[in-house]
Formats: sequence, structure tokens, C-alpha cells
Amino acid sequence: MLERASDLREARVPQRLALIVREAGKTLPNAVGELREAVAFLRYHAAEPHGFGVATHRPPGVIARISASNLPLAIFTGRVAAALAAGNTVLAKPAEQAPLVVAAAAAILHEAGVPRGALQLLFGDGRVGARLVEDPRVRGVLWAVSSRQG
Repeated sequence: MLERASDLREARVPQRLALIVREAGKTLPNAVGELREAVAFLRYHAAEPHGFGVATHRPPGVIARISASNLPLAIFTGRVAAALAAGNTVLAKPAEQAPLVVAAAAAILHEAGVPRGALQLLFGDGRVGARLVEDPRVRGVLWAVSSRQG
């Protein structure tokens, strides 16, 4: 599924670049770099589990993914792909500044075959992220801290 998602992402470069530029405020060269990094993460995590004892691995379960706005596509994709490849369910909360970039990334993963129950998006402000972190059913949290401090 992750390999198929990387193929789908590469096939839709113009639409993805436009969204990253428009919503995340990236320059076109930065958007190209972020898209390439996202594809590389998908391919890496698609191949990674082979030979690493996944048959005996027990995933923690529900993982929360709280995104930052500075690399909304690449870092989101990398962390989510790793969690999914390890067999976890992911509850992803996009940064408030770039929810459409993350929604488009999740849509490609769903189209590639990732079940909707395995990857779910939760939109909102920081209170949504705080609730995820506090929920005892969440077995792990993947953070991405923005370089833009305010």
C-alpha cells in the first residue's frame, strides 16, 4: 500500500505542488523537495519491514500523529508511513496552518489501500492534540515541532 501511495503521489505532482505552495507558503523548489522527501519516506517504509521480524512484532496499537506546519507533507508522510508499516492505527491531527496538505496526503494513502480505520484525521486547534496525548487508549505520540516559534 505504501509503495502504491508513492506511485500515486508521483503521478499527481502538479496538483500536490500547487497545494503545498498555496497552503503552506512554500516556494516551488521547496515544495518539490518536500514532495520528493515524502515519496522517499513511503518507499523506504514500504521496504523496511521485510526481514525485521515483523511476524513476531506486536505493534503498540493506536498512535497519535501531531503535525507541524513547516514540513506538512514530508514529515507527516514519514511518521505516518512508519507507524502504519509497523502495524499501528494512526490518529493524525494536522497543523492548523496546513490541514488541506495533510488531508490530500491521507486521501492518497486511503486510495492506495490503507483502511480508513487505520488512518484517521482529526482537525482542530491545539486542544484536539492535547486530548489525543491525554487519552489512555493512545499508546504512542509522534510529534513534529515546527521551527517557527511564536
